[in-house]
Amino acid sequence: MSKAFTKEDDRGQPPALARLQSPLRSGEKNYVTPAGARKLREEWDQLFLVKRPSLLAVAQKDDEAKRQLALLDQRLAYLEESLRTAEVLALPVGEENRVRFGASVTVRENTGGTTTYRLVGVDETDLARNWVSWQSPVARALLNRQLGERVTFTFPAGKTELEITKIEYA
Repeated sequence: MSKAFTKEDDRGQPPALARLQSPLRSGEKNYVTPAGARKLREEWDQLFLVKRPSLLAVAQKDDEAKRQLALLDQRLAYLEESLRTAEVLALPVGEENRVRFGASVTVRENTGGTTTYRLVGVDETDLARNWVSWQSPVARALLNRQLGERVTFTFPAGKTELEITKIEYA
């Protein structure tokens, strides 16, 4: 079979994967919470010290293991860059009535429903938990606002007013 129809190059290597790109624009700060920095470091340690050595052992003979190793190395390079550029911001101590990075902000919508958003770094974003990047539109609308303040915000479903009912730092 012609090599044109396989996933390997002439040396039997899987094709090189594109480098994972940070969602940050050039020159933007890579803010991260202390817990987020720990989590990134723990993931790097787990992948590099535990998973990578076991894949290396079988990658010489197994094409699927080679592919998995290439994906793992791609993730490791991304984590290394994130950790290298991370600016860990300590959370405010004491009563804080202004929304800052790392805050959990509870808002009441004009429909009466409430939602709590946590403003975190781009590598900590978890939409299932409402952890939003400090760069997201909703985070930008809430940053530097005060407890009790009302913010007009446009979601994809339409415009709404958000009232900040609670600000916590954990």
